[in-house]
Amino acid sequence: MKRVQTAMITLALILAIATGSTFLFLRQDVFGSDPATTRLERIKQSKNYQNGVFENLEPTAVMREDGSYWQMMNDYFHKDKFNTPPQPLPSVKTDLKSLADDKPTVVWFGHSSYLIKANGTTVLVDPVFSGYASPVSFFGKSFAGSDVYRVDDMPDIDMLVISHDHYDHLDYKTITELIPKVKKFYTALGVGAHLERWGVPADRIVEFDWWEGKQVASDIQLTAVPARHFSGRSLARGKTLWSSYVLNLHGYTLFLGGDSGYGTHFKEIGDKYGPFDLAILECGQYGKDWPNIHMFPEEVVTAAEDLRAKTLLPVHWAKFSLAYHAWNEPIQRLVTRASEKALPITTPQIGEPVVVNASYPRSVWWNF
Repeated sequence: MKRVQTAMITLALILAIATGSTFLFLRQDVFGSDPATTRLERIKQSKNYQNGVFENLEPTAVMREDGSYWQMMNDYFHKDKFNTPPQPLPSVKTDLKSLADDKPTVVWFGHSSYLIKANGTTVLVDPVFSGYASPVSFFGKSFAGSDVYRVDDMPDIDMLVISHDHYDHLDYKTITELIPKVKKFYTALGVGAHLERWGVPADRIVEFDWWEGKQVASDIQLTAVPARHFSGRSLARGKTLWSSYVLNLHGYTLFLGGDSGYGTHFKEIGDKYGPFDLAILECGQYGKDWPNIHMFPEEVVTAAEDLRAKTLLPVHWAKFSLAYHAWNEPIQRLVTRASEKALPITTPQIGEPVVVNASYPRSVWWNF
């Protein structure tokens, strides 16, 4: 009996230590903060917020209905043998501080990070320059060759736009280093709580619900529009909103896609705000077990058609391995479908400038 009591006490102590350690780990700054006080009160007024969480416009399970976590674990241990590139990625080192901007110019940094410059206005979207896409530096590491740009390379930023709070789009280390360079942060409802905890003054944060917009300047308008995804940096999901954006910039119209599964919202956005001079859409990190929250490459082409995009720039690939497919499968599949549909696309290397309606790099640089 004494041995049983000792074992039970030992087990209880182990559980208590594990629980306490987990609690302390999740209290670190990198996890951000849940919305509270006035920020939470505004969230509660949103028609997209029900029963304490944000919801998509259409039913959206994170995992497919007949999926299983055991099968996902099996897939994890049997990834494509080219899940990461066999050699460093090529890139172009562009001087961003002297970048020509008589027309909107986009410089992609891999995955979903890119800079847009036009007529003296600089916009930075979902910057992740830490070298990893997770709360810890040893997990979710970037591909060799993909980290050629750092915070020091960035010019002063007029608008920093954040789509949602997942680690591959909202990076604690990058944001804290960027704060002195950024005039205003624009993001979805609730995400400002993370930014404030990290030192961004509240008066430099603008939050949007879907279909809300702000006239940033006489010829610059930023509008948040729906996406089909989810949010969360710790154990809870849906406490903050996820969003795409329509950017009207000096007479040009750009779609900033963020993360989204395919859905009817693309056509609604296209009908309301299109046509788009350029649509920047996620292409990659998809899987058969989560078909509703990320698009397959063929769906990306359909989404661009729904948006009435003149040209498509595929992102959300070529930096992190967050799914099980080959690292270059997304772009290979997308190029094939775009060709079938006669949809113009641009496929720059990391750092290679894309000039809207003027210069669209189309080299095939990923076949290795």
